[in-house]
Amino acid sequence: MKLVLASTSAYRKMLLERLQQPFETDRPETDETPHPGEHPAATAERLACEKARAVAGRWPDALIIGSDQVAHLGDEVFGKPGTEARAIAQLQRMRGETVVFHTALALLNTRTGHLQVEGVPTRVRFRTLSDAEIRRYVERERPLDCAGSAKSEGLGISLLEAMSGDDPTALIGLPLIALSRMLRAEGVELP
Repeated sequence: MKLVLASTSAYRKMLLERLQQPFETDRPETDETPHPGEHPAATAERLACEKARAVAGRWPDALIIGSDQVAHLGDEVFGKPGTEARAIAQLQRMRGETVVFHTALALLNTRTGHLQVEGVPTRVRFRTLSDAEIRRYVERERPLDCAGSAKSEGLGISLLEAMSGDDPTALIGLPLIALSRMLRAEGVELP
């Protein structure tokens, strides 16, 4: 069976390459708007499933990986900032706080219709950052395309006091421990 990543994210692609399995990528067309009253973790899990299903019709004999991440502080959600001003505002709001980055993963077997879904939360405690530190970080790393405006795999690690979670790759956008478990359940031999 083919392995398909329902994403055009360079971060997810780079992570999936670690498993040394051949795969294709396909762009899912999904509306990422949260439903009214939907908890951020539920949003991430729903979107991971929707992304996998969005490309399923093009891959009738495949294992399709969908993933989504929502960063939140209580019910306040931090999406991809898109602009420097929004990235700065997000980091100002998160400084000194513990933010949950809920990364959801879905694996859809299009041959059988079997869908596995798992959420992998990572708790990230931000340092009490000065405005100057935040501006320097945003100017240097330009984290405009990642939820929560901080790239832990790069310079963003310097913004943090601590992080805790079951899978260090979840924070970057694709929880490989959970994905490996799901792939093995579908008969993929890893390693």
